Amino acid sequence: MVTTRKLGAKNPGTKKLGTKKLGTKKQRASEILTRLKRLYPEAPCTLNYETPVQLLVATILSAQCTDERVNLVTPELFRRFPDAPAMASADLSEIEQLVRSTGFYRNKAKNIQAACRMIVSEFGGEVPQSMDELLKLPGVARKTANVVLAHAYGIHAGVTVDTHVKRLSQRLGLTKEADPIRIERDLIKLLPQPDWENWSIRLIYHGRAVCNARNPACGSCVLADLCPAADLTKALPVLPQAISP
Repeated sequence: MVTTRKLGAKNPGTKKLGTKKLGTKKQRASEILTRLKRLYPEAPCTLNYETPVQLLVATILSAQCTDERVNLVTPELFRRFPDAPAMASADLSEIEQLVRSTGFYRNKAKNIQAACRMIVSEFGGEVPQSMDELLKLPGVARKTANVVLAHAYGIHAGVTVDTHVKRLSQRLGLTKEADPIRIERDLIKLLPQPDWENWSIRLIYHGRAVCNARNPACGSCVLADLCPAADLTKALPVLPQAISP
């Protein structure tokens, strides 16, 4: 839900257009986090799941695919194959057909089944709870592992870096890196560990709602005075004030 206000109303947390207040990276990261928490007070995982293995599967499917599309696919997938043993012993072609609309479905189905087989054979049917063990699973890189650890187990092992997080972290001047692993290392130094995962989710919300790739709405952005890349001459007739996922 988006609530709006008229142009000219006070934009909480920002200076007047044309001015910026930039501090050290750590100071700005802290203030950005504070403002994102106010703007997006709830930051749940947007993938639907009931168990760690279902979250793992959904996160693998979300690569280069929207969470909305994944959530349309997974109810039937999880009805047919609710756990790792069921997914491991399934007919691969059936998994492929069920996940076809998420894109790259053959590779995703192959990785999902191979990961579930490893979970059954090496981890007693349970998704492992460490980064090192998760990274052994086919189709699992740090992004997927961070999501699973944070949302399934409450373990904050790192910062999830997707395309939104990468773009906004660069625009906000918090990193100059292009590689997701190096971006993650930079962000870990700037943010408190309990906020690592929800930082990513809030930044993803902000990337979708305000700071999109081609035409960022700098004039309506509550982070504009903290952003070295902001064009503060851009003002919009309607300004987002609070957005709930």
